[in-house]
Formats: sequence, structure tokens, C-alpha cells
Amino acid sequence: MKFGVIVPQEEIGGDVGALRAFVQAAEAMGFDHLVVFDSVLTENPGYEPLVLLGLYAGWTQRIGLMTGVIVAPSRPTLLLAKQAATVDVLSGGRLRLGLGVGWNQDEFTAMGADFQDRGAHIEEQMAVLRELWTKPQVSFEGRWHTIHNATMPPLPVQRPIPLWLGGQAEAVLRRVGRLADGWIPVDVDPTDAASYDQLQQQIARLYGYAEAAGRPRAAVGIEAQGGIEVEHGTEANWALRVERWRALGATHLSVNTMGAGLASVDAHIEMLRRVKVVLGS
Repeated sequence: MKFGVIVPQEEIGGDVGALRAFVQAAEAMGFDHLVVFDSVLTENPGYEPLVLLGLYAGWTQRIGLMTGVIVAPSRPTLLLAKQAATVDVLSGGRLRLGLGVGWNQDEFTAMGADFQDRGAHIEEQMAVLRELWTKPQVSFEGRWHTIHNATMPPLPVQRPIPLWLGGQAEAVLRRVGRLADGWIPVDVDPTDAASYDQLQQQIARLYGYAEAAGRPRAAVGIEAQGGIEVEHGTEANWALRVERWRALGATHLSVNTMGAGLASVDAHIEMLRRVKVVLGS
């Protein structure tokens, strides 16, 4: 299992020095990836995730970069493709693009996007993204995209960039099984018996959808986003959460230090050190 860190951008705020200190500390501790959130319209402080990851690419050397998740159907696909390819090139091939269909209808309306058909839209977007990332010239005719002999250099280092999908709905599980590189369950506590049983059933169905699409189980990863929430429980609880997620077959798990009343970036970094001792890797 690979262990990542959710960047506490809501709590660190616009302090560029603090953001840099945090992401570099996470890399120095040996964490495998950084996660940044996406929300255009929000009451909490936030930043555009791909712009932020472009900054992190220049501050780090090894650690992976992940969006968790971008609401893809509200965004122009070609621009999203270009932004993601740019981050992947600048980081030397470290991007994992987490996508979702979103829930905020007001945000879709404000951005001039179609809320009702966002499920079908994201599937077409995934196809277009992979075409643009793997071919020197692309033509595509779909419901939302008409592209004739388009070129978009430079192509990313990863061809294609891995696409992971977030969400709990059954339609998401089907979509992941058929099309995506991984599933991102969010804010689920596997130490709760009912939640654990539900996750077991969801993951079994996810693998079933993958196999029905002719894909091996190993083709689909699982990212436990916020798999450790430091505001809940003690070191023993954190260790139990990791044990349960590992038993469920999670390939990745991210740690969230937000919400624990930590007053400074130094406090967030020290909390990461405590978690790293529990992880033991």
C-alpha cells in the first residue's frame, strides 16, 4: 500500500512558504503522494488544483501528485487535457488525475455546464483525454466533442495519465470497473462494522464490473482518501484503519491532518511525523 498526504490548504491558507514547507516535509518523510482538492465555488479557502500541483512539481523531486477530485464535466476537456499534460511533463510523470461528476448544481450553472448528463459527459471526456495524451494528432466526433486533426504538444510523460474516479454511487463503481484506473472512496470509516461490510460488497461489485469488461482486478486501484483522519481516534485507531483498508485491498491511502485544531504548518508537519511512525514505512 502507498501512503499519501492531503495538503491542508484550507488551514494553511495563502502562505506560500508554509505550503512549500509542508509538501517538502511530506516528501522528505517518504510519503508517496500529495492530494489536493477541487471546488470552484466554496465557502472554504481553496485553490485551483492543477495550478497548485504545477507549483508543487517545482518544489519536489519524487512524490506523486494527485487531484482528489476535479469535477470534470464542469470544465472544458481540451483545457483540462492541456493543464494535466503540463503538470505531468513538469513533474517528470508524477500526476494521477482524480476526477468526479460533482454534486453542486449551482456550480455547474455558473460555469455554463450541463448538470443532468454529467455521468455520460465524463465518460466521453475520459475517452477524449486519453486520445489527446497518447496521439500526436486527434480527430474525435462525440456528443460533446468535435475535434478535427488536433495537435496538443507536448504529450505527457505518462501516456495516458492515470484516471481515477471518486464517488460512492453504483454508477461510479460501474464506470470505474469499465473505464478507470482506480476508485476513490471518500470519508469512509472501515473500523465501523457496517461501513466495512458495505465496502466489502462495493469492492466485490467493482471487481465484478472490471472482469465483465475484460479487465483484471489488478487494473483497478483503490485510494482510501482520508483513510486516516487525525482528528478522529488515537495511534491505535490509525493503525486499525490501515489494517482494515489493507484487508479490503486498498492500494493507496491518504492522511488528512485538517480539522484537528492544528494552529500552524509546523504542527501539521509534526502530526505527519506521528502518523509516519504508526505506518512504519
